[in-house]
Amino acid sequence: MKVLPQSKAAKIRFAVLAAMLLAVIGVCRLDRVVIYYFSDKQEGDIVFQSLPHLDLVDAIEAVTKSPWSHCGILVKRDGRWMVAEAIGDVRYTPLYVWMVRGRRSAIDSYRVRNLPPGGAPRIQAGVDKLLGKPYDFRYAPDDAEIYCSELVYKVYDRELGIKIGDWEKLGDLNWKPMEKFIRSMEGGRLPLNREMITPIGLTRSPKVVRVFTNRD
Repeated sequence: MKVLPQSKAAKIRFAVLAAMLLAVIGVCRLDRVVIYYFSDKQEGDIVFQSLPHLDLVDAIEAVTKSPWSHCGILVKRDGRWMVAEAIGDVRYTPLYVWMVRGRRSAIDSYRVRNLPPGGAPRIQAGVDKLLGKPYDFRYAPDDAEIYCSELVYKVYDRELGIKIGDWEKLGDLNWKPMEKFIRSMEGGRLPLNREMITPIGLTRSPKVVRVFTNRD
């Protein structure tokens, strides 16, 4: 009987989730969790965190020159704060679990300016259309697989007509230090013309404003 994952993507997914678990039972900043949990939050806020160190996480942060390797959308489901995210697959994760999982529970939260009335249920409807989609380790722009900042961009674009951030070609990012890792993920290829939307790219949009940070 096969217990461990067999495909390359499944093995990477397993390693990422295992790292998340180790972070939860390891060092975290519960004070940061409490402060954000009781801060002024709104559905639709976009939250950013640094995932536990892993080859893939370090590559994301190096290529984008950013501390933020992951992001999601804050929503409320059945009265509970949750984060809609793409990690392993597209899912809803309880906010406190999401925060504890990050390195030292650091978080930045950005709010979309002029969010239209009734935006929250439309955001959840957009997430629901992509629920269960596997994580995209190749960061391609199609819907077959979805990565974190792609989920944020597509939900806001498709449901509310709000385009947050600009898509950038891999070749325009800081790819050279991570060339060996990128080639290992791409079967030896180097897709420099592939366009992607990055977590830090979302934060640069004039359509969002930072409303919370607990970084030292």
